[in-house]
Amino acid sequence: MTILSLEQDLKNNSYPGRGIVIGRSGDGKSAITAYFIMGRSANSRNRVFVQDGEGIRTQAFNSSKLTDPSLIIYTPVRVLGNKTIVTNGDQTNTIYEGMTQQLTFEQSLCTRKFEPDAPNYTPRISGILYVENETFSYALSILKSNHGNPRQCNRFTFEYNDCVAGEGHFIHTYMHDGNPLPSFEGEPKLVNILDEIGSFTDMLWGSLNEENKVSLFVRRIDIATGKYETRIVNKNC
Repeated sequence: MTILSLEQDLKNNSYPGRGIVIGRSGDGKSAITAYFIMGRSANSRNRVFVQDGEGIRTQAFNSSKLTDPSLIIYTPVRVLGNKTIVTNGDQTNTIYEGMTQQLTFEQSLCTRKFEPDAPNYTPRISGILYVENETFSYALSILKSNHGNPRQCNRFTFEYNDCVAGEGHFIHTYMHDGNPLPSFEGEPKLVNILDEIGSFTDMLWGSLNEENKVSLFVRRIDIATGKYETRIVNKNC
């Protein structure tokens, strides 16, 4: 698989929707993850990321303009011990609660499927990072309709061990803009990961479509110590 420029991949797609990136910094010292949201409707664009304990949650920027919170207000990031969970919906809580009951990441998601937002049937994308004893591995999942047919939910999980410095994987909800929006296809994309969290954050935010981007979360976790640093960028501020 050819490694892609994450910057160019984002710049060439006006609407990837919501996206998760996980990988290892070029110097090999850090686990990196990022999550972004985009929006086409006024309701989707009326959001910000705010810190919530060790994770984050979405929040209406202007509560008086919030019309339907069901699929846009949720907790994208939670931390459970050595595990950092990142998703595009309330399945974050499903994974967290399942893993407290000794279920695996994949088993926890067996109770969920794509979002009930016909005709798009937005995929649920999820990621998890394991950082412990100076080791780092991660997994990505997508739950999607069968080519737009809601009668079948297709479930895919991708696991990555012995993570290579400077490499990561990128998964997003939609292939591109459209009506209905076409679901992501294939394996997560192999992409380059920068060393420095500030540069990585600036690159991601600057590469997202200006009209459609809403919020961005980036976290760097030191693989040796587990200590982390977080950046949040909101278009509404």
